Amino acid sequence: MDDFIKLAHAMADEAGSIILQHFREPFEVDVKSDESPVTVTDRAVETRLRQIVMEHRPEDGVCGEEFGNRATRSGYTWVFDPVDGTKQFASGRPTFVTLIALCHEGYPVMSIMDQPVLKERWVGVKGRPTTFNGKPCHTRKCPELRHARTGITSPRNFSNYETLPAIHSATQYIAWGGHGYGFGQLASGWLDLVLEKHFGPFDTLPVVPIVEGAGGVISDWRGGPPNLESKDKVVACGDPALHEQILDVLRACSEPAALPLARRAVA
Repeated sequence: MDDFIKLAHAMADEAGSIILQHFREPFEVDVKSDESPVTVTDRAVETRLRQIVMEHRPEDGVCGEEFGNRATRSGYTWVFDPVDGTKQFASGRPTFVTLIALCHEGYPVMSIMDQPVLKERWVGVKGRPTTFNGKPCHTRKCPELRHARTGITSPRNFSNYETLPAIHSATQYIAWGGHGYGFGQLASGWLDLVLEKHFGPFDTLPVVPIVEGAGGVISDWRGGPPNLESKDKVVACGDPALHEQILDVLRACSEPAALPLARRAVA
């Protein structure tokens, strides 16, 4: 595993070097078929990360946000989100991250979350303590949901008009705009709860070892463990005592078809 960690650090260094060349510089923002934004930086970073895998681990698979999947021949698969939080990056805000994970037989065993502007890096390895800039970090003790500091990227991601008011009522407050960065804040004890929807494996799997190694728990909204087949919904709790409490809140909210955009925006 130490060789994998060393390689992942090299990947994060390369990604950060590319990102810093473009941050707060003029560039075009394109819109993908799913209406999410993408920049030349997203594509350049993922291209380089894939090149590194081919150079050092050609039998490994790849799952990336921008260029799809390549099947594994070794049992190992690298998962990349080159710029998680493209809207923040394009807006000049240093709250985006590069996410890198290594999965074995579909489940994440090691990951790195890197914020190159702030020089912040979380490293998670299955069975080991999570580190933040080389030192162990820990989630916060918060056994009661009503005291939980909660992170959610956007209210527009929630189709159910009931869900957000229920979370608002059950927790202390909601901090908006986190993307993957929110999971790092949870691992360091600055947030207690992170809920997200419309996540792919490249959003979710890299944060799993980081959350778990810091003392937290992470699952889909049914309570199941995230893997390469997981889609859409993820919840992470810094204190494991919160997990069943927030799942109860989510179970109480029905999930109808998506509501009109104007109504979702109000939520």
